[in-house]
Amino acid sequence: MFFEPFIGILSFLTIIPMPKAYSFNLDTIARNMHFFPVCGAIIGIIVGFIAFFSSMFLPQYITSFVVLVTFVIITGLHHVDALADFADGLMVKGDRESKRKVMSDPIVGSAGATALIINFIGLFIALFSFDSSLKLLYAIIASEIIAKYIMVMQASVGDSAWSGFSSAFTIEMKKRNKITISTIFTVALVLIIGGVMGLLSLGIVIIIGFIIYIISYRNFGGVSGDVFGASNEIARLSSLLILSTLTI
Repeated sequence: MFFEPFIGILSFLTIIPMPKAYSFNLDTIARNMHFFPVCGAIIGIIVGFIAFFSSMFLPQYITSFVVLVTFVIITGLHHVDALADFADGLMVKGDRESKRKVMSDPIVGSAGATALIINFIGLFIALFSFDSSLKLLYAIIASEIIAKYIMVMQASVGDSAWSGFSSAFTIEMKKRNKITISTIFTVALVLIIGGVMGLLSLGIVIIIGFIIYIISYRNFGGVSGDVFGASNEIARLSSLLILSTLTI
């Protein structure tokens, strides 16, 4: 059925309980990666409405904290952990194999901890900066769409740094114009939700996504699951910071 891939992707990107009948393996998720932005919209709607109603009854600083906690809970810390691993891998000296070992180490280093602190402080500031509940809702939805698209874009242009989690995604995203389909979905959704300012944010964050890809290629020889996850976090933060300074 048409909606089955979305259920599988949601179960992959979040900890939202899904029926066991719709569970998918990694290869199936990879084949449908081009739908990530659509599922990002769903995630954004869930978090966005929590933010919307919270901001109507609670002080803005408490709303910002509630949204931060919601993001952490609903994503199961997967992308946050990836951001820490990515930062640790960049900072360690040595060859690519040394960097890979550091990224796979479950212990978070000083670079990873610093990256997480900066990310959470940045998110709090961005969320706190919106002057209306409706703008906050729209911005959260748009930022999730953009964040998921950046992962798709990187998979479409890059190769895996090593055989592992990212391999299936980089292979599948080079088939049958999937990036074109994903781009059409993303542009349409961002335009509907964020208007011209949303598209401006998308354009800026795409540039940031390419910069992350270049840095990853130079340090690791390609992309990895940690690069995807880190890019998701950086793209979300960048989008919210940009949209908080613009009128949606």
